Amino acid sequence: MNLPAPDAFPDPGPGFDLRAYLRGSWSVDRTLLDRRTGTRGTFTGVVRFTDDGDGGLRWREEGTVSWTSFDGVPFTGPASREYLLRPAETGEVMDMAFPDGRPFHRMGFAGHSNQDVHWCDPDTYRVTYTMLGPHEAVYRWDVTGPAKDQLLESVLRRLDAGVDPAAAPVNAAGAAVTDARLAG
Repeated sequence: MNLPAPDAFPDPGPGFDLRAYLRGSWSVDRTLLDRRTGTRGTFTGVVRFTDDGDGGLRWREEGTVSWTSFDGVPFTGPASREYLLRPAETGEVMDMAFPDGRPFHRMGFAGHSNQDVHWCDPDTYRVTYTMLGPHEAVYRWDVTGPAKDQLLESVLRRLDAGVDPAAAPVNAAGAAVTDARLAG
């Protein structure tokens, strides 16, 4: 997957509400590339952005990863991860944290807030977020350092386009149910 350059799309501008934009359910398609070995993989699944009760969002991603491990053994199986998105000084950005509250990076689409860096000893993780439209966004992690040389590119597509997530019914997990396949 070759994602377009971040400056190829319009800046959402001042007053953009990142929380409102993200809230709901999205499909996620990710390509994984280990540049050292040439190994490629994929992740496909669903990410749900749900209210956390403190003005932020919970990011819960579930799906299937296909990847070849460092010893050459192929793996296909379930994968998931979670993050917390906390309000920042403007609605255009949110501060992402790991589930235990440790800071991760800043997420945004406007201006230079669409890029951030996270150092995870011994490697550097650089992220770029790009909004393609009201129902599609991409983000790219470029990981470099002595332990890793990877590129992870993700495309998010809204599953509940045209539905106001705030008005949609919720399932037992608190996620908006706008597609019968996602209920339960």
